[in-house]
Amino acid sequence: MAAIEMNTGLQTKIGKYRWTICALVFYATTINYLDRQVISLLKPTLEKEFNWTESDYSNIVVAFQFAYAIGMVFAGRFIDKIGTKIGYALTLTLWSIASILHAFATGTVSFAVFRAFLGVTEAGNFPAAFKTVAEWFPKKERAFAGGIFNSGTNVGAILAPLLVPWLAINYSWKIAFIAIGAIGFIWLIFWFMYYEIPSKQKRLSRAEFDYIHSDVEPDTHTATGEEKPKITWTQLLGFKQTWAFIVGKFLTDGIWWFFLFWLPAFLNSQYHLVGMQVSLPIAFVYTLAGVASVFGGWLPMWFVKEKGWDIVKARKTSMLIYAFFPLLVMVSQAAGSYGMWYAVVIIGIAASAHQAWSANLFTTVSDMFPKNSVASVVGIGGMAGGLGGMAVAKVAGLLFDHYKALGHIETGYYILFLYCGLGYLAAWFIMFRLLVPKMKPIEV
Repeated sequence: MAAIEMNTGLQTKIGKYRWTICALVFYATTINYLDRQVISLLKPTLEKEFNWTESDYSNIVVAFQFAYAIGMVFAGRFIDKIGTKIGYALTLTLWSIASILHAFATGTVSFAVFRAFLGVTEAGNFPAAFKTVAEWFPKKERAFAGGIFNSGTNVGAILAPLLVPWLAINYSWKIAFIAIGAIGFIWLIFWFMYYEIPSKQKRLSRAEFDYIHSDVEPDTHTATGEEKPKITWTQLLGFKQTWAFIVGKFLTDGIWWFFLFWLPAFLNSQYHLVGMQVSLPIAFVYTLAGVASVFGGWLPMWFVKEKGWDIVKARKTSMLIYAFFPLLVMVSQAAGSYGMWYAVVIIGIAASAHQAWSANLFTTVSDMFPKNSVASVVGIGGMAGGLGGMAVAKVAGLLFDHYKALGHIETGYYILFLYCGLGYLAAWFIMFRLLVPKMKPIEV
């Protein structure tokens, strides 16, 4: 109790404005995933209206992921150059417009085009978000702050199955796209009201400013992190640290996107759930994942504060712990044969492990790179994650069409679940045994 009181007193003395900024990023990420998930929830309706095959749907998903992958590279560099305030606002405005345009799609091709537009514009969220965290939080708090705002992905994924089917049933699928897309414009009001870089934020106390910059990199040129990038893409690709992040994203992002885009379809094909029936199990999965996202960022901070570990040991150990939990998903279908909820709980655990993993994976960038290159590296890794997601989506479409024709689509899901279970341990081994065992900051 005394420790809690001391900590509360310290936070009051330092100030808490940085958590207001974290909240803004959390809401932006929630909106990002609301817009992203609408199509997966409308899949049964849209495939009937437009006569889609599983491959048609996977091609639409691939269009999003390809554009997202390309967009991540340029979004990261763009945000490093113009800064988070304008960069974040611009990307959110454009992806909100892209989401609304889905209501005017007339077939597979136009859906693919609008998904591509959504992908390239949504790519700005995570580079901007993690650049914001790098600017507003000391290293020891970044994974925790990242875990909090990253839980917005789960809140978005929870709200979507509650809102989208209801809008589609009571109005139309077109209204669902328009209503969800319009939410982003409300966020913009609060972003311009409350956001500014620390050196220009008048609401920020001097004590909190000093705390934020208490462990800045020795070679930091300014406290704002808004200067033009001084490390080129060619230089960044020459570092093992960059490739470690690339590998981590490539091998694991596709797993998360598989859950995001195919979980409603899995529940439909395996347990014949439709419409609002999918809301509760999906909400459960992403509620669990949201809690794990925050816990995933808290655990390494706890290792540092309570165990006295250095940040490298804390980060690597935490990520190894998270990498073991997805192994359970390989038996989800067998468990589901005894009852749907056994499968749902196991998939929820796997999704939770991903979010805990992801909170720390992103933070490895700010652990190893200066602030003026964080968004660029996140963008490069995001492109790799998009390519990994494309590969998983394309394979999923081919597998599901093949096994659906044979009358046992569950075999296709089993093959994908094998990859989902093993991907994280493979990524951890390559990253922390082969590429960056000591996670040393880069030297230019």
